[in-house]
Amino acid sequence: MGKDKNNSFGWLLSQSEERKGKFVLSVILAALSMLCGIAPYYFIARIVRLLLDGSTEKGTYIAYCAAILVLWLAHALFHALSTANSHLATFHTLAVIRKKALDKLAKMPLGDVISQPSGALKSTLVERIDSIETTLAHILPEFTTGIGAPIIILICTFAVSWKLGLAALITIPLGIVCYALMMFGYEENYSRTVRATKALNAVTTEYINGIEVIKVFGKAESSYEKFAAAAKESAASFVDWMRKCNVYMTFAMCIMPATMLSVLPIGGIMAIHGTITAADFITVIILTVGLIEPLLGVMAYSDDIAQMNTIVTEVRNIIDAPEMKRPEKLTSQINGGDIVLDNIRFSYSDKEVLHGISMTIPEGSFIALTGPSGSGKSTIARLIASLWDVNDGSITLGGTNIKDIPLDEYNQRIAYVSQDNFLFDLSIRENIRLGRQSATDAEIEEAAKKCGCHDFIMGLENGYDTIVGGSGGHLSGGERQRISIARAMLKDADTIILDEATAYTDPENEAIIQRSVAKLVQGKTLIVIAHRLSTVKNADCIYVINHGSIEESGTHDELLAKGGLYSSMWTAHITAKDGEEDV
Repeated sequence: MGKDKNNSFGWLLSQSEERKGKFVLSVILAALSMLCGIAPYYFIARIVRLLLDGSTEKGTYIAYCAAILVLWLAHALFHALSTANSHLATFHTLAVIRKKALDKLAKMPLGDVISQPSGALKSTLVERIDSIETTLAHILPEFTTGIGAPIIILICTFAVSWKLGLAALITIPLGIVCYALMMFGYEENYSRTVRATKALNAVTTEYINGIEVIKVFGKAESSYEKFAAAAKESAASFVDWMRKCNVYMTFAMCIMPATMLSVLPIGGIMAIHGTITAADFITVIILTVGLIEPLLGVMAYSDDIAQMNTIVTEVRNIIDAPEMKRPEKLTSQINGGDIVLDNIRFSYSDKEVLHGISMTIPEGSFIALTGPSGSGKSTIARLIASLWDVNDGSITLGGTNIKDIPLDEYNQRIAYVSQDNFLFDLSIRENIRLGRQSATDAEIEEAAKKCGCHDFIMGLENGYDTIVGGSGGHLSGGERQRISIARAMLKDADTIILDEATAYTDPENEAIIQRSVAKLVQGKTLIVIAHRLSTVKNADCIYVINHGSIEESGTHDELLAKGGLYSSMWTAHITAKDGEEDV
């Protein structure tokens, strides 16, 4: 069971790992439940025969009734145990799948992740995976009873009268025709619901996250119209589908279980002509009255199974997605902390944005990257931080290609702070502690003090235990940034990358952070991306990036003497600062 990993159900079972035994136990218990549910019909038929024969043996009737009661209780018990085991195995399996998907997101290139709408990813990882539960938890036990019980009942019916056995099957072909018509165009209809649901999730996420901009710029009406249109399309995709199916589904559900439409008249004629006894006729009626109902239960899962195929495909697209290839163990020695970029090239989709970048970042040096917006500075920083892999060329740390360094080990050596840092919906203390899980409260507070966070944190209602809200929404941009810097400093990595890390801070706090960073990075490698050139004028080397290439490099004084792009940027920067001071 579960060896065929190419089909959805086989793949799901392959993810159950050590809980696969519970699925097997669930099937065994379901089979026992089925047998205990069928056996009472035998005793009911025996009672009918005794009544027709005029028997007055109370003891026999009591014994048969007691057997029926015990069997029905056993049927309920085995069914409950079967369902419990299948659900335990299913929830474990879904947890394994969700964890693998989340782990994969952490190993995928950042570009592959952010290219997918967050609402669509959330829908797949949360709602879509959850929706597998009903099918996976019930399909094994329900199929066991839904198919096994009718087969056994049909065998017993044929043993009594093969003619009535065939009569009981007359309604099945008619029902199957109706069912086939109901399933016509299934893939197209279901794909529409999937697209509509993903679009609604994406638009909803965008609408909520952008509500401030929407209000400020008076776009509430147009933005709501976009949301409303997505909501209507989502609802219509389901409603239109159901309208197409309702008539056929109604006929299928009414015709297939109606075995009595054929069994009663045919059996009656046979009884009149003496080809079947009254006792056998009644026995067949008792057996076949519930012959098709279990099959309908099985058929009801066909829709869920078809949906499961689509969902599993979505999940597997994530789990099987290409990831940044890194070894599990370090096989070569890292000699020092020099970072060397050798003729690296990088593309977003088919557009190359970095064209042969080469630079050397000595261990313990202060390197700055500057240049016009969109020139590729942040892309270089993300490549150094191993958030993406280069397309061509190489990046080495201590002479070892970073692709040959285990991702966890490399991440321990790099602290990366961007201008859009994310805070989790936890306390400030726990958000800072993410930099180093073993840090004490005192170390957390010390890092916050050095980064200019302590005073504003203590001014909050619950101090360090204040919950920051989703994405840190309860704090200002500058407050979030300072907490992110404190988190990075607490990590105590060998290399620190600050990508416009003071973009949201005011001049006073920026000065505090700069002084703090200067103390904290002593002996460490510091890579800073900044548009405020005054913050990097003391860098050991400044690289000026323009159109994906290095246009200039050197110290502040050397670049000013060249009179190139950096010199013009510096002039513009100083003029802007003077204007701010005049205001």
